[in-house]
Amino acid sequence: QPFYLALASRIMIFAIAAVSLDLLLGYGGLISFGHAAYIGLGAYAVAILNFYEFESGWLHLPVAIFGSALVAAVIGAFSLRTGGLYFIMITLAFTQMLFFLGISLEEYGGDDGINTTRSVFGEWLDLNDRSTFYYFILFFLAVCTAIAWRLVNSRFGMVIRGSHSNEARMEAIGYPVFRYRLIAFILSGAMCGVAGFLLANLTEFVTPEFMHWFRSGEIMIMVLLGGMGTVFGPILGTAVYLLLEDVLSGLTQHWWIIFGPMLVIIILFAKKGLWGLLPGREDMSDD
Repeated sequence: QPFYLALASRIMIFAIAAVSLDLLLGYGGLISFGHAAYIGLGAYAVAILNFYEFESGWLHLPVAIFGSALVAAVIGAFSLRTGGLYFIMITLAFTQMLFFLGISLEEYGGDDGINTTRSVFGEWLDLNDRSTFYYFILFFLAVCTAIAWRLVNSRFGMVIRGSHSNEARMEAIGYPVFRYRLIAFILSGAMCGVAGFLLANLTEFVTPEFMHWFRSGEIMIMVLLGGMGTVFGPILGTAVYLLLEDVLSGLTQHWWIIFGPMLVIIILFAKKGLWGLLPGREDMSDD
């Protein structure tokens, strides 16, 4: 049914964003409050190219990926030279700069947003067909999850984990921690750009709200809810968060009053997230 296909598609898109954030937050210990920026950049790549009548998805997708990666490289080059609270505030500041830049672009709708159409990949891949589009998103979720799994279990991933545990020791034994973290930051931004590309195709509407700091907070909640430092935990957390949002918002517009205490209880008593509560998941650090 269309409603369930749309809901499942939305869950998978934000699951990609959550998995990308977990590469930094869960494995690298980098609390990025600016991940929504890459969703917005990926989405605007579709909308702006469509605005100029470039409708090919073969153009939209690489522009979304490499555009997000380029911006992530710039943001990462500045923010990774700091740490702790300063890192959080710098990533937040960059996101808000891009948010207000989106508002100022009156040609592309400004604060009101801009309508767009779905990317065209040819007759054999019609994204206007709901089922085809569903499997299209599922394919990207599978690819991004596989990439994340491979990264965190590679030597590269071990360096990122080690820099989270003891940055000074990793530098002392000769690893260029800054370079590794910057690469992880770029890969995470590029992956989140894919989520933005898919979101623009799902909603067929792009707005600067995609880049608002609150959206970054939502993605972080999805990671915390599912379990940091796992590959599949953020996917579970995204599904639970969006399903609860759908159910609770139907009961009251103040659904956060109900969800907030639930989130606090989960964080206090299930520090490894919902994924850690599943049988056989006592040690999530190897996931």
